[in-house]
Amino acid sequence: MTGNVTGKSPAHVGADARVPVRPAGRLTVWQGTALYVGAVLGTGVIALPALAARAAGPASLLAWLGMVLLSVPLAATFSALGARYPDGGGVSTYVRHAFGGRAAAVVGWCFYFAVPAGCPAAGMFAGAYVANALGGGRLTVALTAPVLLVVVTVANGFGLRVSGRLQLVLAVLLVTLLLAAVAAAVPHARVDNLRPFAPHGWAAVGSAAALLVWSFAGWEAITHLAADFRRPARDLPRAALMAVAVVGVLYLAVAAAGLLVLGPAAGTTDAPLAELLALGTGGTARGPAAVVAVLLTLGVMNSYFAGAAKLGAALGRDGALPSWLARGSSAGEVPRRSLALVSGLAAVALAVTTFAGVGPQPLVLLSTGSFVTVYALGTAAALRLLPRGTLHHRAALLALIAVAALLLMTGRYLLWPLIVTAGALGYVRWRRERDKRQSRRVS
Repeated sequence: MTGNVTGKSPAHVGADARVPVRPAGRLTVWQGTALYVGAVLGTGVIALPALAARAAGPASLLAWLGMVLLSVPLAATFSALGARYPDGGGVSTYVRHAFGGRAAAVVGWCFYFAVPAGCPAAGMFAGAYVANALGGGRLTVALTAPVLLVVVTVANGFGLRVSGRLQLVLAVLLVTLLLAAVAAAVPHARVDNLRPFAPHGWAAVGSAAALLVWSFAGWEAITHLAADFRRPARDLPRAALMAVAVVGVLYLAVAAAGLLVLGPAAGTTDAPLAELLALGTGGTARGPAAVVAVLLTLGVMNSYFAGAAKLGAALGRDGALPSWLARGSSAGEVPRRSLALVSGLAAVALAVTTFAGVGPQPLVLLSTGSFVTVYALGTAAALRLLPRGTLHHRAALLALIAVAALLLMTGRYLLWPLIVTAGALGYVRWRRERDKRQSRRVS
């Protein structure tokens, strides 16, 4: 296991330390914004407005607004770290600087092995919408999900230039479709549908917020691509800021439109976007809803595959994973070996859940606790690495408080990251003992 990238021990890494990486990337601010939007604006927008409305009624709008506001310090924290440490290791690099190699291996493994579980689940969600539009039931779901895996694998295999352009196209189409759904339904909005505003009491707003947390995950994913931006110190924070605005507007617009237009039915439908489109067009909207679901899923999978592939190469470079994965860790390179591993594990996870007939829920639970762990260690590292007294340091403190509350709500779902942690620490120990034995033989 190698030491810190800077060559210093954690105790000597100050707030002004930098990873000595010379960015040679091609990602633009607009492509970065699209990757952020794809990572954060996940499949939650398809179903979670209904779940939140079911939990808190119209008062769920306060939960949506609260989560948008909490996204600001979280996005600011990770973009500030990415701008200061533009390295493919992302959160793993920041944790390495703050707490050392073992903690970096843990957070790296938690993110890396969460993606092969989460992405197939997203593909199955999209497949359900396609099946709803075209028929075919489970067979359509079973065919749609692997096709999406192949598309994002091929796109990332050609490099971030192709992947970034694909994400930009997807983001534009997605934003257009969501705004069209809202605009088409607005003439049917009724303010009376917001009464009573809190039918389940004000405490239900907290329950709705707990549901919505998962809709705002993803602010850490693009930091793994920081070195692939043309000017990370300038472009990454700008992309994050623009993405917060886009995501916040879209989430609030869809949630508000659903409540104002559908009224009490907003909490009973499983496809609120389809309902909004149907009201606006005067017909069925299964086809357009399936298109939105597929675009959302492609955006999420593309962003996470790109980030995870780069992270795996960085972990191989740093000794936290086998060294044969290290190829592609430098800025501008394509980490095809790491990408192949992520894609292969995702295919295995999809095959197992498909043949077992258990659906996407187990995969969602496997990835949920892992991402919360990544957030916790990442924001804790930010408090140590970012200059004290700055706006970014204050944002990191606020983000850490919010993530601590999230950890409490995660509960038993933290079991999987604990297992992953044991695996990471076990591998690091085995690697060090092996290196010591080889050193003795040489000497």
